[in-house]
Amino acid sequence: MISPFVSGVGITPVGRLEGSNAPGLISSAALAALRDAALGPADIDGFLTAYSISYPHLMLASVLSEGLGLAPKVCAAVQAGGATAAILVMQAVDLVRSGRCRNVLVALGDNRLTGVGRDGTVALLSRIGHPVFEQPFGISVPAAYALVAQRYMADYGTTSEDLADIAVLHRAHAALHPLAHMREPISRDDVLSSRMIASPLHMLDCCLISDGAAAVVVSAEDGRADAARPAVRVIGAGQAHTHEHIVAARSLTEFACKDAAARAMAEAGVRHDDIGVLGIYDSFTITLAVQLESMGFVQPGETGRAVASGVFSRYGKHPLNLHGGLLSFGHSGAAGGMFHVVEVVEQLRGTAGARQAQGQKIGFVHNDGGILSAHCSLVLARD
Repeated sequence: MISPFVSGVGITPVGRLEGSNAPGLISSAALAALRDAALGPADIDGFLTAYSISYPHLMLASVLSEGLGLAPKVCAAVQAGGATAAILVMQAVDLVRSGRCRNVLVALGDNRLTGVGRDGTVALLSRIGHPVFEQPFGISVPAAYALVAQRYMADYGTTSEDLADIAVLHRAHAALHPLAHMREPISRDDVLSSRMIASPLHMLDCCLISDGAAAVVVSAEDGRADAARPAVRVIGAGQAHTHEHIVAARSLTEFACKDAAARAMAEAGVRHDDIGVLGIYDSFTITLAVQLESMGFVQPGETGRAVASGVFSRYGKHPLNLHGGLLSFGHSGAAGGMFHVVEVVEQLRGTAGARQAQGQKIGFVHNDGGILSAHCSLVLARD
């Protein structure tokens, strides 16, 4: 039976990359992943990508494949918001496991900061609201997450200080990554005194808008894994989808991330205590708190205390987003979720340098798209 593994990862610097463009960034990350996998374009028989708001081509996968000199058997682009990266990795694993492909390249990126700009990106994202029940009333993405935060605080006692500590932790982790968008340390007071975006979410509770790209290669077992760099396999995956617009959400405190995680862990045959390093989507501090608690890594309302006690530090039980996450490493559209995948792979390989958490054998990635709408979880393990 084929046991797919991540044979290569690639990532570009993340931040304000003057003169960049989406195809160039994605291609750079893709070529880096190919070099890491010791593969060439001729070895790639599957290519998957996402979408770009700065380069909105109807056939982006074909455009990028052409530019990279690929001739894949399978070539497609998928749109699932922030969940796209994990969903594409899941699809790549299925393509390899089925025997349809042997080496699938998954590459995503955008230059949202320099290509579209902060205000332009915010304006574009505001259009995802329901055209009848949300857009006419001016609801924004931060406002939708603020609704979740207000209800969560009321039900579970989570505080603004708890959320601020999440942002501080992520900045501390990003400080150790040379490619991160933001590396300057911040304090709880910095977060709480930053501009209010949508109460109770301050500016530093919100993810960045960045240029950047990331890629992975998923391969069949073929002896390319180096004994000095153990193979990292995707041993479980799961999705769950319940709504798109927050007005249609079944609850403001319970989301389908719980189901996606349960499916991935069941397929992998692991429990929470078996898992070490985490890469959890963090578009806002509340996004991370809700998902960590819904998926069972901490009890409801306990994320703040868990952060304070060191559970999610590099030395804790569940080292979390050691690259700095979307809050500090950067957020480049669909590539944001792939940054989490790349970091967990590097942690499991033991190649994360100064930010390496020791003794990591099993990792968990979760990507969320929309307003906690689309969910995909991955369980990864090193040989």
